Amino acid sequence: MTERAARSGPAGLASRAGAPLRAAWQRVLHLWRASLGFRVVIVTMLLGILVLTAVGTYLYGSIAQGLVDSRQRIASEDSLRDATDAQGQFDSTDQTDTQAKLTQFATTLINTYRRDAGNETRYVVLTRFDNNNSPFIVGPIESGSVGVRFIPDELRQQVAAQPDRQHLQVATIDEGGDSISAVIVGQKVELPVAGNYGLYFIYPMDREREIISFIGQTFLFGGAALILLIGAIAFVVTRLVADPVRRAAAVAERFAEGNLNERMRAKGEDDLARLGNSFNGMAASIQQQIAQLENLSRVQQRFVSDVSHELRTPLTTIRMAGDLIHDSRGDFEPTVARSAELLRGELDRFESLLSDLLEISRFDAGAAVLEVEASDLRACVERAVDAHRTLAARKGTQLVVNAPTSPVVADMDSRRIERILRNLVANAVEHGEGKPVEVTIGANDSAVAVTVRDHGVGLRPGEAALVFTRFWRADPARARTTGGTGLGLAIALEDARLHAGRLEAWGARGEGSCFRLTLPRRADATITSSPLPLSPLAGEAARLRAGGDDVDPPSGLGRPADDDTLRLRRIVVERTP
Repeated sequence: MTERAARSGPAGLASRAGAPLRAAWQRVLHLWRASLGFRVVIVTMLLGILVLTAVGTYLYGSIAQGLVDSRQRIASEDSLRDATDAQGQFDSTDQTDTQAKLTQFATTLINTYRRDAGNETRYVVLTRFDNNNSPFIVGPIESGSVGVRFIPDELRQQVAAQPDRQHLQVATIDEGGDSISAVIVGQKVELPVAGNYGLYFIYPMDREREIISFIGQTFLFGGAALILLIGAIAFVVTRLVADPVRRAAAVAERFAEGNLNERMRAKGEDDLARLGNSFNGMAASIQQQIAQLENLSRVQQRFVSDVSHELRTPLTTIRMAGDLIHDSRGDFEPTVARSAELLRGELDRFESLLSDLLEISRFDAGAAVLEVEASDLRACVERAVDAHRTLAARKGTQLVVNAPTSPVVADMDSRRIERILRNLVANAVEHGEGKPVEVTIGANDSAVAVTVRDHGVGLRPGEAALVFTRFWRADPARARTTGGTGLGLAIALEDARLHAGRLEAWGARGEGSCFRLTLPRRADATITSSPLPLSPLAGEAARLRAGGDDVDPPSGLGRPADDDTLRLRRIVVERTP
């Protein structure tokens, strides 16, 4: 079967027919989730349908039962009167000579009791008791199409068993080709010579059925109209409540977007007016506090900037004097010469701190500007690593660079990226405890990345989110050996954000730490994924799972020794589920 034939078959027709239904159902679900008014109206109408159904069913049943009871009472009184009259007619008749005369008299009498004019119809039946042994047999006599066959046997037995009482039963009869309920009243009459007979009056309940049908239709149409009216009322009431809330939500959204002068319209003294007044008071308080914080932030930024600039002049003078003293330290006593060296080191650190403070103030003031050009990330990494080879040699740390052979080009400000990498490498050397520091470069279609991994003390849980906080230190008691200011990583994070990139940290106690810098390839592009994993253990586990026991180390590190291989396998076993 071809694809076109399959689409034209029964399954295809059913699918096309069901598409509008699915679309309509999706629209209803969307309205249910998105519209409070729609939910309130639907719930109110459903509850209204349940209540009206219960009340309508009860009232309908009560009215129907009342009509049936009324009909039975009227039928009983009416039939008792006519049965008494019939008994008197039979008692006073002289048409008892022959069976034919008695039958003719009984037929004429029974027909006089039939009613078929106006809104009321009545049939009359005269039938012989089963235990009547008289030789005179009359009937059965029927006054119309409804005859003996519609009289229940149970009723006939009751009349024969208790002849001194009137008996009544509701049964179904056929009238004019239609089945209808009827009240059948029976009692005994005694015919002269012929003995005991049952006289039955049959009252079809046509009028009651019409009344009940009319009441049912009235309930149905009235209930439907009432449900629609309830839905309309619920809609209006919901609009009265939901519209102010909707306007409040719109005002809150504009307020959250930065339009701090937005306010709600509040009229009257009701609950919604109090809500509006409370919201306006809250908005005014937030606006005032934000203004105070902005003013305080500007004052702080200006203070830092001014102090940094003002300290430049005395620092230059102190620097000149310090250099002069440092150059002449050979003529001093040993303690004074050592003091000159310490002074020179602290002046270097003080100058670095001032530079970092000025850079931070530029970021805070929004004055930092990128000088973007297409550059090879490998060159930035090489310059940052070369700048710290002396420090690494002094700490006994091996610096290893894993870089691809092809250029890794991205739009970047080389000066700022190199400053980020210098901070990362310096921190890795300082906290690496003499173990190798690995710098890895990677790229994909949307981004380039650099990871700097050390194998030192690592980070405690939760510290990875704190390392970029200004002046934060993992161990306050740990002395800085490289003259750090506590602002390097904070500046590095701002530089990464300025490039629309990411700077992330990972660490585990005893496993070292890893910092990952991810940059978009183009200045106007968005990073979809980083080409390098942040957690080194995840990368090692992936390589172990892919290669089995044959673990290939990163390029430039050489194959790990047996102890290192066992350690790597232990890490994978412990950390991989």
